[in-house]
Amino acid sequence: MAAFDTTRTSYGSAPVAGLIARTFYVLVSGIIAWNDARVTRNALHSLTDRELEDIGLVRGDIEDISKTH
Repeated sequence: MAAFDTTRTSYGSAPVAGLIARTFYVLVSGIIAWNDARVTRNALHSLTDRELEDIGLVRGDIEDISKTH
Protein backbone atom coordinates (compact mmCIF):
# COMPACT_ATOMS: atom_id res chain seq x y z
CA MET A 1 0.00 0.00 0.00
CA ALA A 2 1.32 3.45 -0.91
CA ALA A 3 0.96 6.54 1.26
CA PHE A 4 1.34 10.18 0.29
CA ASP A 5 2.63 12.82 2.65
CA THR A 6 0.30 15.78 2.09
CA THR A 7 1.67 17.96 4.90
CA ARG A 8 4.65 19.25 2.93
CA THR A 9 4.54 22.22 0.64
CA SER A 10 4.98 21.52 -3.02
CA TYR A 11 8.41 21.96 -4.55
CA GLY A 12 9.06 25.54 -5.62
CA SER A 13 6.42 27.22 -3.46
CA ALA A 14 8.89 28.58 -0.89
CA PRO A 15 10.59 31.01 -3.32
CA VAL A 16 7.19 32.27 -4.45
CA ALA A 17 6.09 32.81 -0.85
CA GLY A 18 9.36 34.64 -0.17
CA LEU A 19 8.84 36.87 -3.17
CA ILE A 20 5.32 37.73 -2.03
CA ALA A 21 6.51 38.47 1.51
CA ARG A 22 9.39 40.61 0.22
CA THR A 23 7.06 42.55 -2.09
CA PHE A 24 4.62 43.15 0.78
CA TYR A 25 7.50 44.32 3.02
CA VAL A 26 8.76 46.77 0.37
CA LEU A 27 5.25 48.11 -0.17
CA VAL A 28 4.57 48.61 3.54
CA SER A 29 8.01 50.15 4.09
CA GLY A 30 7.35 52.61 1.28
CA ILE A 31 4.01 53.63 2.75
CA ILE A 32 5.59 54.14 6.18
CA ALA A 33 8.41 56.26 4.71
CA TRP A 34 5.92 58.34 2.71
CA ASN A 35 3.81 58.95 5.83
CA ASP A 36 6.85 59.91 7.91
CA ALA A 37 7.85 62.45 5.24
CA ARG A 38 4.29 63.81 5.13
CA VAL A 39 4.16 64.25 8.92
CA THR A 40 7.58 65.94 8.93
CA ARG A 41 6.58 68.27 6.10
CA ASN A 42 3.34 69.24 7.85
CA ALA A 43 5.11 69.86 11.16
CA LEU A 44 7.75 72.06 9.54
CA HIS A 45 5.15 74.00 7.54
CA SER A 46 3.31 74.77 10.78
CA LEU A 47 6.37 76.55 12.22
CA THR A 48 6.85 80.28 11.84
CA ASP A 49 9.78 81.68 9.87
CA ARG A 50 11.42 82.65 13.16
CA GLU A 51 11.07 79.12 14.54
CA LEU A 52 12.52 77.69 11.34
CA GLU A 53 15.43 80.12 11.59
CA ASP A 54 16.05 78.97 15.18
CA ILE A 55 16.66 75.41 13.93
CA GLY A 56 18.74 76.61 10.99
CA LEU A 57 16.18 76.23 8.22
CA VAL A 58 14.30 78.35 5.74
CA ARG A 59 10.98 77.52 4.11
CA GLY A 60 12.71 76.39 0.93
CA ASP A 61 14.52 73.65 2.85
CA ILE A 62 11.34 71.86 3.94
CA GLU A 63 10.80 69.87 0.74
CA ASP A 64 14.45 68.77 0.62
CA ILE A 65 14.41 67.60 4.24
CA SER A 66 11.18 65.66 4.00
CA LYS A 67 11.94 63.74 0.79
CA THR A 68 11.75 59.99 1.03
CA HIS A 69 14.80 57.97 0.00
